[in-house]
Parts: sequence; structure tokens; C-alpha cells
Amino acid sequence: MTSPAIGQSRPAPIAISEGIPWLIGAVLFGLLLYYFVGIDEGATSVFGDTMVVHEFVHDARHLAGFPCH
Repeated sequence: MTSPAIGQSRPAPIAISEGIPWLIGAVLFGLLLYYFVGIDEGATSVFGDTMVVHEFVHDARHLAGFPCH
């Protein structure tokens, strides 16, 4: 195996045990984002019967193709 030429670099290896928390965090964040943009309808909201979250992400819902009315 040859070493990289001058000015080039190779990525440092990362242990799987160091990447698992980041992967879990990214999946949880993605599911939370999916809930707020795609599923939270106001009437079925986890946060009561207000439409605050729905109205806050209303345009993102239409951009992502979720129907809401």
C-alpha cells in the first residue's frame, strides 16, 4: 500500500461504536421531523387541540407532498 501524495489526505477511520450514537440521533431526529411535518394534523396532535404546530409547518407539508386540507 502506498502513502498518499503530498497535499492529499485520507479520511481517518471511525470506530462503529463512536458512530452508533450519531446514527441513532439522526434517525430519531428524522422521525420527529417526519411526525411534525407529515402527521401532526392538529386534531390528532400530541400537543393538545391547537393548530400551532400544523400552521408553523404548513408550507413544508405542501412542499413535501402531504395533504392537509
